[in-house]
Amino acid sequence: MRIRHNTKSSLFHYTIILVFLVTACTSKAMPEIQEEIIVRPSPTNLSPTPTFNVPTLTATPEIINTPTPDTRIPPDQWQSWPIIPIATNRSIEIYKKGQTNGVNPKAFSKIGDCQNVKESFMGIYDTGIFFLQDWQKDWQQTADQFKGYYNRDSLAFGQGLNVAAALSLLHADPAGCQPNENPIQCELRVINPAYAFIRFERWYSDVTPPETYEKYLRQILNLVIDHGTVPILMTKADNVEGGHQINTIIAKLAYEYDVPLYNWWRAAQALPNRGLDPERDDKFHIDPKYAWTEQSAYGLGTLDSIWKGTRGF
Repeated sequence: MRIRHNTKSSLFHYTIILVFLVTACTSKAMPEIQEEIIVRPSPTNLSPTPTFNVPTLTATPEIINTPTPDTRIPPDQWQSWPIIPIATNRSIEIYKKGQTNGVNPKAFSKIGDCQNVKESFMGIYDTGIFFLQDWQKDWQQTADQFKGYYNRDSLAFGQGLNVAAALSLLHADPAGCQPNENPIQCELRVINPAYAFIRFERWYSDVTPPETYEKYLRQILNLVIDHGTVPILMTKADNVEGGHQINTIIAKLAYEYDVPLYNWWRAAQALPNRGLDPERDDKFHIDPKYAWTEQSAYGLGTLDSIWKGTRGF
């Protein structure tokens, strides 16, 4: 955080202190030394006249402002980023803008492909039959705050929906979207959410270069932020493209835009088969037995952290 030094203000206060010292030292006459009535003290026994050291006014030293060091973990080290993020300065600004624009502080969206389906991602928190562990007890307030938005499939969600399709008018639901809206714009208009989880995992590496994925994800982020919705990016558990290229791009943009990132990849590493479904050969879908519950729990924890952080409590 940059600290601005007000040079004029500092000089003003320094001058006031100086005047006070000088006034306190000189406004009253020096007390006279009284002689005793019977015995006149010898001049050599008189106490010396006190002296006062008045500070000399000097020029105010020049204050040089230096940038606040960026202590964030760089994006190429995203695997060590925390699972549950904290609210960033940018996310706080976006939230405030959203409240000015009238976004719904009790609504959030899930934008992405089939991994965001309600059964696998937080739908349980609308059922009333979930259990919070002791270290999760503070999340109950968040579970209550966004009730009604957990167990729904977004208008910007779909089987195989990728970053390009999410921006295409052809993929918008005609039953709920206007003719000039893509799925992202439609979801933002209808739900008007304060927060949005964004996760697009499926990527055909043989035909789509990583630069294209990044270009479209940027456009999605810009749409969400311009609406006044705080984006929460998510990493993915798989590495079907090789080299973790997608997660690296996701972390790069989270870092560049200074928005929160839910590091689901890191959470999945502690699960059997690293969270991936052993019954499927695609090495993409997560395991219903273990990963659905884990993904939902950390998702609620992330929403709790960002909601409370952006609101300042």
